[in-house]
Amino acid sequence: MKRIGGALGAAVVACSLLAMGMPAQAQQKTSVKVGFVTFLSGPAAGPFGVPAKMAAEAIVESLNAGKGPAPYQIKGFGGLPIELVVADEAGGATKQVAEFRTLVQRQEVDMVIGYIGSGDCLAIAPVAEELKKLTVLFDCGTPRVFEEASYKYVFRTRAHATMDAVAATMYLLDNRPAVKRISGINQNYAYGQDSWNDFEASIKAMKPGVEIVTSQMPKFGAGQYGSEVSALLASNSDVIHSSLWGGDLEAFMLQAQPRDLFRKSVLVLVAGEPYLHRLPGKIPDGTIVGARGTNGVFAPDSPHKRWLMEIYKAKAGVDPNYPAFSVAQAFLGVKAAWEKATAKKIGSAIPMGAAKNVKEEMEKAYAPPTQDELIAAFENSTFDSPSGKVKMGLGKGHQAVMGTAYGTTRFENGVVKVGNIKYYDAERVTPPEGISSLDWIKSGFRKSK
Repeated sequence: MKRIGGALGAAVVACSLLAMGMPAQAQQKTSVKVGFVTFLSGPAAGPFGVPAKMAAEAIVESLNAGKGPAPYQIKGFGGLPIELVVADEAGGATKQVAEFRTLVQRQEVDMVIGYIGSGDCLAIAPVAEELKKLTVLFDCGTPRVFEEASYKYVFRTRAHATMDAVAATMYLLDNRPAVKRISGINQNYAYGQDSWNDFEASIKAMKPGVEIVTSQMPKFGAGQYGSEVSALLASNSDVIHSSLWGGDLEAFMLQAQPRDLFRKSVLVLVAGEPYLHRLPGKIPDGTIVGARGTNGVFAPDSPHKRWLMEIYKAKAGVDPNYPAFSVAQAFLGVKAAWEKATAKKIGSAIPMGAAKNVKEEMEKAYAPPTQDELIAAFENSTFDSPSGKVKMGLGKGHQAVMGTAYGTTRFENGVVKVGNIKYYDAERVTPPEGISSLDWIKSGFRKSK
């Protein structure tokens, strides 16, 4: 009789869901197929891409086992296991567009999570819109993604890079108010150009009269920086700003150190956190370093941070750097939206009192959300992450907003440590909706109405 009653109960639930108009294919779904794109080769792989991949693998394993921190204990996404399809981001924007089409049209992924390079993000976003496929950008710094366009299917779960420049300027002037001469070295593509333009404008807005001596813009992946180091040495600058990352930053540091570039000039690395454990002894004491948010060494203690630290270290053997924190934000953001949409669907489909536990019903995967339902739940959402609370507060609810932090390095007992850490609320360092980052800075950081 118990078996018959259970079968009848299941049939009633199934009929209720069918009556709600759920497609048969959705009910037969056995996993969520996620295309995950990151650098697996090339100079960006070591410090950024591979840590991101290891984080994705560790996170998926933990979530599929139902071992995520509260409120992420439901297995996978709403009870459905997550299946990763990993692709290499190396090769440039044209290649990435072709790879994206392959993931969507041939591999039939349910969504794509990925992209570190700003040029790749700018190229992928309109294609995601064309193919109507949910795409979550977990990194890439340029604010132009949502400042220059509006998207339905594209989200970015980390803050854009304008706050890097604004907070770096605040930190620099708080700690070195006598600065007079500034130079920069940044990669000559979207992110490097945006980073330098925002930093230069922030300096001029906060301390008029500071002299901008030289702006060096080597091409992405140049590898050799002899002429740039010579120009920076000749500039006699108090401060050198750099958004270099990947193998470019590593090569630049190894070439600059023997020539004593940083003997007089303070180095500001707006994206330098991933290199602290990779370049011990090569990052000079007194370097100002950030991690585009409260990521990595800047992350506040919480159950979510401890969870990521534990599962990542078990996978990689080292503590996670900020690309790993960024990946966690993307997966947890999708998971929170998925389960919000699923709970709403279950609540509508099952009569009041018929389900003893929504979690149990969710894990039976009766009612995975449609893509439109998932997008609606994702827009303007707020969710917890290892870096703190994330708010999808810009880009009409598609762009994350968070605070950030900066600190100063010192080399101690063979390890680069960060001290004198200062935190900056999102409202202080992020432009409001409807105004471009550069216009906001030049306006004197005017507040939204």
